Amino acid sequence: MEQPTVGKLNNKVAIVTGASRGIGKEVAKVFAREGAKVVACSRTLEEGGHLLPGSLNRTAEEIAAFGGSCLAVQGDVSSEEDCQRIVRSAQGAFGPVDILINNAMWTDFKPIVDMSVKRWARSFAVNVQGPFMLSKLVLPGMIEKHGGHIVNISSNSAIGPGRGPYGAPEAHWWGTEGVTSNIMYGATKAALERFTQGLAEEVYPHGISVACVSPGVGVATEGNLYFKLFDSPDDPRSEPISLMADSILLLATEPPDRITGRVTYSQAILKEFGWIQNARGFGVDEAGSGFSQI
Repeated sequence: MEQPTVGKLNNKVAIVTGASRGIGKEVAKVFAREGAKVVACSRTLEEGGHLLPGSLNRTAEEIAAFGGSCLAVQGDVSSEEDCQRIVRSAQGAFGPVDILINNAMWTDFKPIVDMSVKRWARSFAVNVQGPFMLSKLVLPGMIEKHGGHIVNISSNSAIGPGRGPYGAPEAHWWGTEGVTSNIMYGATKAALERFTQGLAEEVYPHGISVACVSPGVGVATEGNLYFKLFDSPDDPRSEPISLMADSILLLATEPPDRITGRVTYSQAILKEFGWIQNARGFGVDEAGSGFSQI
């Protein structure tokens, strides 16, 4: 059996939400290879439990196959009770949490006129409330240890269209089949970026870093393929999922003084720190969100 790499995260305890598929699953596997004790969280425990492929059990099995350490904890991050149980489970199995990756998300790409209040509230509950609750729960242990890393996952949807006049909606990426508006998703991610920098300032005296990263050009995850944002897993318009995982690893291992409060993009931060030579996308070819520029 292949053994995990004993590396950047040796014996660190890391919670990764949304780890049943996509970016979260890849991060869980990369962290485990780097020696972390990973707590993988998602609503989907078994295959077939979601319309998209992927499950916590599959993630845990793949990590176990190379000798990594992973605890699968089913939970909905919009639930305070579930967030408490996730953190208790992590602490009970491995000890105080060193790293929190807030990756879980939920959205609906509908125009505001057609958006139900319930679905709007659901998106904010998962994408903003969840990271707040989990951060609040892991911070006491990080403060006691005088160290820790929180990494929030954002999106280029946080970048608004700017002032009018405007062209036809079809001119934007969300004019594709099944996607007519990304206002709700963008609003939650903009809120998450503001939360990131505010929390980073608040916990800086305790040696804790808080940062936020988005894909440079987008990743062809199962969700993005479902919404037809990309044509295939190897769509040339997307970037390899490994770039997002590596950028999150970077932000979870660098000293706070180098990265805390950063709102950045995968390829931009990897190039800046010398992890890759060539980069494209937001933060490189195009300006990022306002929070990424301050």
